[in-house]
Amino acid sequence: MKNEVIFFAVFITVILFIILLDLLLLSRKSVVMSTKEALSWSLVWIGLALGFALFLRLHAELIHGIENMEDLKKVASKFAPFLVLNSDNYQESIELYRINTSTNFLSGYLIEKSLSVDNLFVIMTILASFSVRKSAYKSVLFWGIIGAIVMRCIFIFAGAALIEKFEWSLYIFGVYLLYMGFKMYLDRNKEEAIQTDKHPVLKFISKYANVFPRYVGNNFVLRIDKVFYITPLFIVLVIIEFTDLIFAMDSIPAIFAVTRDPYIVFFSNIFAILGLRTLFFLLINIIDKFHLIKVGVSILLVYVGLKLILHEWLLSIGFKPVYSLYFILTILVSTIILSLVFPKKQE
Repeated sequence: MKNEVIFFAVFITVILFIILLDLLLLSRKSVVMSTKEALSWSLVWIGLALGFALFLRLHAELIHGIENMEDLKKVASKFAPFLVLNSDNYQESIELYRINTSTNFLSGYLIEKSLSVDNLFVIMTILASFSVRKSAYKSVLFWGIIGAIVMRCIFIFAGAALIEKFEWSLYIFGVYLLYMGFKMYLDRNKEEAIQTDKHPVLKFISKYANVFPRYVGNNFVLRIDKVFYITPLFIVLVIIEFTDLIFAMDSIPAIFAVTRDPYIVFFSNIFAILGLRTLFFLLINIIDKFHLIKVGVSILLVYVGLKLILHEWLLSIGFKPVYSLYFILTILVSTIILSLVFPKKQE
């Protein structure tokens, strides 16, 4: 437990440093990021995630402070019960554990990244519906990501505690993901629409707080005559956080289908979220080209739902984590290629 806390503290410190770097380098000017700049930074975030995957491939045992065969068996029985360890060969067993952990991280990262794209569709609709100026996008998305990290941390470790105590909850998560996967497929062509004046978050905040009637630069809060007002931009930020909370109910159970280790779930979530803002600016002008994304994401949700429901059977037949990684990559690559080969017909 002590080693886990130390590793987690170091990880959070590094993440905070990266976020501070992001704030100083990317947020100095509140202007729309160009496609070229967004692509460059997206590659940086992806590179960081791949670098962390490489670290896990070489030193995954540092997360839980594994030092000997007894430690390894204890951790594996809790988070990776399907691993067949060689009790007489610690080096071989730890190598197997490293491969399993890094593979699970990559699978979780790809799932979260895929679901994030669908999340971006909704965020774009929210920003457009509330007539947010493009120059304010960076500020809203930056603080939205900060809030998302905090909420994911709470959700993930609460979910892990729930699964550990009530393993049957995996079946409930599985059924829920199946439902969401089929629903997303059936609703894939529906236009997102938001009635701003009737939004429940807006009505709730307006009831209990002083709301300034218009945007004032990129300010979230104003002080006028010793009275504090929140601006419409703050309301938009809260709505985005509320939306992310809903999406977390899909993405977090989906990653638990890949691994039971809450730390790996958290790490994969964080690396996916860190690149969300640059991904937004990268996709904002070309999102229509990938019109089959929702189909691919719905397939992934159905897959992880089935994996949660059938986890006992998959365990008995020796299903390997790398199979999930192959399937996820195949779906994502196929979705992108088919979207480009068969472009959406213009009405």
